[in-house]
This record gives sequence, structure tokens and C-alpha cells, in this order.
Amino acid sequence: MASHLDYRTEVRTIDGRAGTLEPYRGKALLIVNTATECGFTPQFEGLQRLWEDYGPRGLMVLGFPCNQFGSQEPRGPRQIQEFCKVNYGVTFPMHKKVEVNGPNTHLLYRQLKKGARGFLGSRNVKWNFTKFLVDPEGRIVARFAPTRSPESLHEPIEAILDAAL
Repeated sequence: MASHLDYRTEVRTIDGRAGTLEPYRGKALLIVNTATECGFTPQFEGLQRLWEDYGPRGLMVLGFPCNQFGSQEPRGPRQIQEFCKVNYGVTFPMHKKVEVNGPNTHLLYRQLKKGARGFLGSRNVKWNFTKFLVDPEGRIVARFAPTRSPESLHEPIEAILDAAL
């Protein structure tokens, strides 16, 4: 049985506004832990393209900056937002910096890691730009490694969007 997101989970926008996942209920979600000084940082461009291509069909791309991997996200919220917009044209929702592993793991990432294990069944997120796909029913359906490009996700995204019709 697939694990589901708890839409009551609190998240904060990059500018610090408190909220929950409730506004995303009924949408497909691609949730990504991001960093602005990572070798995978150019993936912001592909993530933005997915947001533009599939947003009208119900996909939300959600970025969660994380500084746990090689200290590759040293920037503050304003600098992260500016960097992403200026360098990659990011308009999809970015959130407050979170921890994805360890004792201070954000509740969202506890849910995601429980619902979709990594390579060889591992729970921990291995690096920046790990991607989790959640269907419109809230089922955590897939985890994609950082090396998996956003451009390679068209098929699984289309499958969950088509299934929701």
C-alpha cells in the first residue's frame, strides 16, 4: 500500500510565510531538495520547464533548499530566490530551507522517504536534487536520483496526470 502525504504538514514559503500542503491537494507534486552551488544546480532550468509544461495540467513543482550536502546552499532566503529567478527564471514555489536527513528532518521529508525508498531500499536522501513524485491523490509514487534529469521525467509525470483524468 502506497504511503500518502499528510496535507496538514506545515511548510514555509521562501519568504517565511507559514502554511500547509493543503493548497496542493488534488495536484501532482514534484518535490525537490535544491541547492544553488551544486553540480546539479542547472537542473533548475529543467524543473522550470516541467512547471511551465505541466502546471496547466495540474503539476506543482516545489523546491526545498537544503544545505546538508557539502554546504552547497549557503545563501539566505532572499539570495536563493534572486539566484533562482535571475539565473534560471524560476517561478515555481520555493520554500524555506529544510533538513532532509538526520534528527531535524522536516516532517515532509520524513513522509517522502517513508513512501519512496532510494537505491537498495535506503531511506536517506543521498544528495541535492533528489526528486519525489506524488500523484493527485497524495500517494508518494516515486523517488528519482539527483542524476535523473528533469527532462527524463516526462513519462512518469504524464502517467500520473493521465491517470487522474
